[in-house]
Amino acid sequence: MARYPVRFGIQTPQQNGSWAEMVALWREIDTLGFDSAWVFDHFLPIFSDPTGPCLEGWTSLSALAMVTQNVRLGVMVTGNTYRHPSVLAKMATTLDIISQGRLILGLGAGWFELEHQTFGIPFPRMRERLQRLDEALTVIIRLWTEQRVTFAGRHYQLTDALLNPRPVQQPHPPILVGATGERVALAIVARHANIWNGFGSPEVFARKIAVLSEHCRKAGRDPEAIEKSALLQMTLTDDPEKARRALKDNPGMLAGNLAEIRQQIERYIAVGVTHIILSLSAPYDYAALRRFAAEVMPALR
Repeated sequence: MARYPVRFGIQTPQQNGSWAEMVALWREIDTLGFDSAWVFDHFLPIFSDPTGPCLEGWTSLSALAMVTQNVRLGVMVTGNTYRHPSVLAKMATTLDIISQGRLILGLGAGWFELEHQTFGIPFPRMRERLQRLDEALTVIIRLWTEQRVTFAGRHYQLTDALLNPRPVQQPHPPILVGATGERVALAIVARHANIWNGFGSPEVFARKIAVLSEHCRKAGRDPEAIEKSALLQMTLTDDPEKARRALKDNPGMLAGNLAEIRQQIERYIAVGVTHIILSLSAPYDYAALRRFAAEVMPALR
């Protein structure tokens, strides 16, 4: 049996839309009973015209924390290549205080090469990016749980580092790691994460959860101690043909009428995913969001 209750979240990539639209949506999300709300961490739009508008994630999240009161919030997920982990730990602590203890720290290895090239940010090979992610998580957790930290890693070094003030959440805010690689990345999740985030079909999740469980056993952790979350797109429609086309293009999404979407979510829950996060793009479909909140979430909680 899953240790975690079924939860629902929304991700709103801050690209190709206005700030006013995003603020209005987050205020709505906060009243509809969603458990979490997320921005993303990119400086250019992804999967669309890279010259379009895109706001920075952490500064956006700080402002959105001030217009919400209930939802847990985070960046889905922070690119580790963009900030030194000690700086990120300070940023995350500040936001946990601003939000009165609602932060979830989402972190991943970083992947968008064009973004790195455009802004002159080093983009190491995948092996090094994963090594850096592993070290960064160690640094952040130590800064949150120890009084002074000296760390001599391959990629990061700290000398008698002090983090003051401390986060509201103790021993530290939950850490979500976004990762899919089965040999190395999921082993990092097993060592450090409170929450794992991935994407794909229920069948993909079933396989990766089995791999993650084995990594947890090797690391001496209970696999059920890690909450499993899925980032999914959704097409809520009563048109069967539209739903069929959507699922054909992306089997790792939700598509169909309310009953069909409930059934699709149940397939994720059956394999161990208990935190369903919908990724929404501007312009936002408020009617679909409200129907989902009123008729899908209560039935599955």
